[in-house]
Amino acid sequence: MVDRQIINLPDPSSAICLAGADGQNLKLISEHTGAQLVLRGQELIINGTTVQINLCKELVLALEKLWSQDLVIAQADILAAKQAIENDQADQWRHREAIAKSRRGEIIQPRTIRQQQYVKQIEKHDLVFGIGPAGTGKTYLAVVSAVKAMQASAFDRLILTRPAVEAGERLGFLPGDLQQKINPYLRPLYDALYDLLEAEKIPQMMERGVIEVAPLAYMRGRTLNNAFIIVDEAQNTTSAQMKMILTRLGFKSRMIVTGDITQIDLPHHQKSGLVMAQKMLTGIEGIAFTQFDKSDVVRNPLVQKIVAAYERAESKQKRNR
Repeated sequence: MVDRQIINLPDPSSAICLAGADGQNLKLISEHTGAQLVLRGQELIINGTTVQINLCKELVLALEKLWSQDLVIAQADILAAKQAIENDQADQWRHREAIAKSRRGEIIQPRTIRQQQYVKQIEKHDLVFGIGPAGTGKTYLAVVSAVKAMQASAFDRLILTRPAVEAGERLGFLPGDLQQKINPYLRPLYDALYDLLEAEKIPQMMERGVIEVAPLAYMRGRTLNNAFIIVDEAQNTTSAQMKMILTRLGFKSRMIVTGDITQIDLPHHQKSGLVMAQKMLTGIEGIAFTQFDKSDVVRNPLVQKIVAAYERAESKQKRNR
C-alpha cells in the first residue's frame, strides 16, 4: 500500500541544502530507501510504503544537523547516515562534533562513527594507529587533529613522515634532487595541510621548523619532544623501521601511525612493520587502535564497491590456497 507524508523544512536554504546540486541528494536518498521524493518549496513530500517512508524520514532527520545549518551534504554523509541507522547508531551519528574549519570556512567533522572514535582516541592517547583501506580519512583526520592541536599551542611542531617505498617506479629514475624525488611520496600530507592552512603560511612554518615533512629515514637518531608526529603509509615500514620511529616518541609528544595492510609495497621476503606492530602492541595501555573498513570510505561511493570487490577476491584466493 502506497502512503504519503510531508516533512516541512524550516526555510528555503535548508531545502536547497538537503536537495543538493540538481537534486542529487534526494535521488540518492530515494535510491537507498525506495521512497519517492518531491520537493515543493519547503515541503518534502515522501511517497512509498510505510517501511520506505519511515526509513526515509529517519535518514532525512539524521542529516538535520547539516541541512538546518546550511552545510554541504555530500553523498558520503548520506551513505554514512544510512549505515548508522542500520547499526542502530543514528542518534550517535547525529551528534558527531565538528573538529575544525577548512581555510575556505567549511566545517570539518568525522563522517562515520568509527572516524569519530578515531578522533577521540587521538585526543586521549599518545600513540594511535589508524589502519584501513584508502579513503577512510586516516591521514586527513590525523592532520586535522594535528593542526588543531598546534593552533591550541599544545605542541611546538608538527612532523609528517612516511617511508619512500616505490610502488612501481624507482626513485633514481625520477627527475630532480633528493627533495624533489621524495615530494611525490609526501604529496598526500601536503594536500591535507593546504586544505587547512593558508598556502603562504606553510612554507614560512616549514622554514621555521614548525612543520617538518620528511621521509622516514630522516627520523633515525632523533628524540621528538613537544611534537605531534604523523607516520603515513606505515604498511611500507619494515619491522626495524617501525621500531625506530616508535622509539623516537619523546616527552609531551603524540604520534599517529596510519596505513593500509592490503597495500604493502615491500619486497615479498620483508614483513610489514605495521602488521607486526598491530600484533605486538594491541592491548597495551596508552596505545589505541582504530580498524577502519570499507564502510568508512568517504570518497566516491564507487570506492566502497572497489574495496569490497578486492576483499572478496582476496578472501576467495586465501580459501583456494
